[in-house]
Amino acid sequence: MSDDNKKDEVMEKTSDDHKEKEYEDICYVCRRPESKAGKMIHLPMNNSICICSDCMQKSLDTMNNSNFNYSEMMNQMNLQDLFGGPLGNNFMQDPVPKSQKIKKKKPKEEEMPMIDLKNIPAPHIIKSQLDDYVIGQEYAKKVMSVAVYNHYKRVATNTMDDIEIEKSNMLMIGPTGSGKTYLVRTLARLLNVPLAITDATSLTEAGYIGDDIESVVSKLLAAADNDVEKAQQGIIFIDEIDKIAKKKNTTSRDVSGESVQQGLLKLLEGSDVEVPVGASSKNAMVPLVTVNTRNILFICGGAFPDLENIIKERLNKKSSMGFGADLNDKYDKVPNIMDKVTIEDLREFGMIPEFIGRLPIIFTLQGLTKEMLVEILKEPKNAILKQYQKLLSLDEVDLRFDDGAIEAIAEKAIEKKTGARALRSIIEEFMLDIMYEIPKDDNIGRVTITRAYIENTGGPLIEMRGVRALEAK
Repeated sequence: MSDDNKKDEVMEKTSDDHKEKEYEDICYVCRRPESKAGKMIHLPMNNSICICSDCMQKSLDTMNNSNFNYSEMMNQMNLQDLFGGPLGNNFMQDPVPKSQKIKKKKPKEEEMPMIDLKNIPAPHIIKSQLDDYVIGQEYAKKVMSVAVYNHYKRVATNTMDDIEIEKSNMLMIGPTGSGKTYLVRTLARLLNVPLAITDATSLTEAGYIGDDIESVVSKLLAAADNDVEKAQQGIIFIDEIDKIAKKKNTTSRDVSGESVQQGLLKLLEGSDVEVPVGASSKNAMVPLVTVNTRNILFICGGAFPDLENIIKERLNKKSSMGFGADLNDKYDKVPNIMDKVTIEDLREFGMIPEFIGRLPIIFTLQGLTKEMLVEILKEPKNAILKQYQKLLSLDEVDLRFDDGAIEAIAEKAIEKKTGARALRSIIEEFMLDIMYEIPKDDNIGRVTITRAYIENTGGPLIEMRGVRALEAK
């Protein structure tokens, strides 16, 4: 065995030992961790299943004191069939989850606050960091910076006096592709806190097919590596929140609309929630852990289609008759009409008052214009054009885009009406042939994308290495 392989084995063993010291097992029966129940007994059929000695003794006593004929059962099946064979598949509808450990709690003398008040960046610093990655949406970035700053001040102080600061949950309203998810993901990365992004369309009332309400907290716990204390100070972003609006003119039970909003109320306000460890749903083989959502920041986002019509209808009701009446189409061409949204409009859309009341910060994102799309293509640190330039630079090829080509890409994106999401698909389409042909010829030194190439009326400008050398002289 080579020295490198020995080093790798030693490193893997060291990391495994470190994980064993940080995490502890949970009893599948009584849900107590190893620190409270004592050393666990690992069942031979699967090392991830462990039971404490008390529960094992109770199980054996129950079998001995009852009329249970286990010898006849052993003749019909063995333990392997019970947990792994065809009968086992019927007996256990849910597979054994992969991770069944939680992080050990530190002793009281070692406990340190995870968020220090002195280390929380000020709102202007948070916004300046967001400016490096997100183009436009100045008002949205300002609102989010202040809300996040106030929220983590609340978490850090932990109500040191009698004045209790309420949570600053947020509701983002904006068209598709305007940057809602990207804003939250960038914010969580800058703050270095665990983030869970979930979709409200899959949520249903408890007892129905779909994800339970608690699954959003379970995803955050997984993102925090099963560290409960870390998860309790994270961020949960619930996208497509407009899809759980109250259904209108329906006679069937609304299991994915108003009932989901009612179920989310306790999470948004702050409560103790039992969530499964290492799995997305509760079952008999999954241990549960209690997570307090009091310090979890909830951010909800949605496109809210047809909300514009509700706003226009409300504005047109102000004066509808007489010589001073407004025209019905007065607000049809008003830019950024979503900025005029009110709580009454959201109630008309189908959001219940209790749910809106737990999202005190409501703001809108603007639709992207051609100028904003041009900046998105070339200005951010991880701009799409910079990504392709880096890919070709690995082949020692200089990729350039002239101004006409960038404007043509932005114009095509506006036609698709899907916001910034359209940029990637457009660039992938015309870059396919270039990425395929460039590695064939080592003499290619520079490729310039032109407007004619984007509009399919010409080709890119290709320069060989010898020509570049002559130009440099």
